[in-house]
Amino acid sequence: MNRKLFQQFLRYLGPSVVAMWVFSLYTIVDGIFVSKGVGELALASVNISMPFINFVFAISVLFSTGASTIIAMYLGKKDIEKANQAFTLNLFTIIILAIIITVVSLVALDSISNFLGATPDTIGYVKDYLFIISLFNIFFIVSYSLEVIVKADGFPFLATIGVLISAITNIVLDYIFVIKLGYGVKGAAIATGISQVLSTIFFLSHFLRKKSNLKFTKFKFEFSTIKRIICLGFPDCTSELSVGIVTILFNQSLLRLIGQDALISYSVICYVNTLILMTMIGITQGVQPLISYNFGAGESKNVIYLFKLGLKTVLIASVAVFTISLLFANNITSLFINPNESKLFNTTVLVFKQYAISFLFLGFNLIISGFFVAIERPVSSAIISLGRSLVIVTITLFILTSLFGGNGIWITTAVSEFICLIIALILLTVFFKKNKLSNKDDSDSGIIKIL
Repeated sequence: MNRKLFQQFLRYLGPSVVAMWVFSLYTIVDGIFVSKGVGELALASVNISMPFINFVFAISVLFSTGASTIIAMYLGKKDIEKANQAFTLNLFTIIILAIIITVVSLVALDSISNFLGATPDTIGYVKDYLFIISLFNIFFIVSYSLEVIVKADGFPFLATIGVLISAITNIVLDYIFVIKLGYGVKGAAIATGISQVLSTIFFLSHFLRKKSNLKFTKFKFEFSTIKRIICLGFPDCTSELSVGIVTILFNQSLLRLIGQDALISYSVICYVNTLILMTMIGITQGVQPLISYNFGAGESKNVIYLFKLGLKTVLIASVAVFTISLLFANNITSLFINPNESKLFNTTVLVFKQYAISFLFLGFNLIISGFFVAIERPVSSAIISLGRSLVIVTITLFILTSLFGGNGIWITTAVSEFICLIIALILLTVFFKKNKLSNKDDSDSGIIKIL
C-alpha cells in the first residue's frame, strides 16, 4: 500500500511543484525584463504594485483551496453529483467577485496607487501597471482556481501544461512588448494579462471534455457551501493576502529607515522569495488532495503516511534552497542589478543572504498548515497562516526595527518564521495526542522527529 501511495504522491508532487516553478520563473523573468528594459526604478515600481496582485490572487486562493478540498472529499466518497455542484457554484461565485473587483479597481486607481506607497518617482509606473492588470483580474482569479481544481479532478499533469502555456506566452510577449516595442511596464502588464487569458481557456477546455470527472451542472446557490469553502480556504488566503500587507509594511519601513535604493534590494529578494514560496506551496498542494481523498475515505494511516512524505520533501527542499542561496547570491543578484553599481549590488547580496535564513523554516509552516486544511481543521491552519504571514511578522518587524533600525528589517522574516514553526509544532503535537492517532509505525513523535 505504501508503495502505491508513494507513487501517487510523486505523480501529484512533480506536476504541482513544476507548475509553481514555472509560475515563479516567469514572474522572475518578468522582473528581469522590466529591470533591463526600463530600469531598476521601474522594477521597484512593479514591486510596489505587487500587493494588489497578491490581493487578487488571494481571492482566487480563498475559493480554490476550499473548493478543491471539498471536491476531493466528495470524490473520495464517490459522490460525483455533489462534487459537480460544488465545482460549478465555486466558478460562478469567483466570476461575480472578479467583475466587482475589476470595476472597483479601475474607479479607485489613484487611491490604490497611493495606498500601496507609490512615491513621486514611481507613481507613474505604478498606475500604468495597475490599470492594465486590473483589466485582466477575472482571468487571474479564474485561471488559478481551475488550475487547482484540475488536480483535484485527477489530472495534475494538465495543471503543469496550463502553467507552461501561460509562462511561455508571458516570456515571449515580455520580450516583444518590453524590449522590442519599448512599452515599458505597460508591456509587462499586457504580457502577463494575455498569458492568463490563454491558461484560462486551456483549463476551461478540459472541463468541457468527456474525460473530465467534473462537469458543469445546475446548482442552487447554497450559502452553507460557500461558507464551508471560505472557511477551508481562509488560511491559505490569509497567507497570500498577508504577503501583500507585509510588503507594504516592509516598503514603508525601508523608505523611512534606509531610502529608495533599499526598495530595489527588497524587490530582488521578493522575486527570489516568490520562487521559494511557490516551491513549498507546490509540495503542499501536491500532497493536499491525496490527504483529503484518504481522509474522506476514512484511511487515517494513509493520511499520516502522506503527511510524513510531505515533511521529508520539505526538509530536503529547505536545505537545498538555503545552500543555493548562500553559494550563488552574487549570480542571482546580477540578474536584476548591474554588478558595476557596486554599492547597491554588494548591499543587495549581503541582505539577501540574511533573508535566506527564513527559507529553512518557511516550508514546514506551509506543509503543516496545508495538512490541517486537508483534514478540515481550518482553525489550526489559520493560526499558523495568520501567524507566519501577518501577526508574528508584523510584531517582529516592529521590535527588530526598534532595536536595530533598518538592519532589523532583513532578519525579520527569518525570526518570525522560526517563532511560527514552534507554534505549528505545538498545534501538531496537541492534535495527534488528542485524536490518538499514534502507533508504532505512525506516531506523532515520529513526525516531530522529522523536523
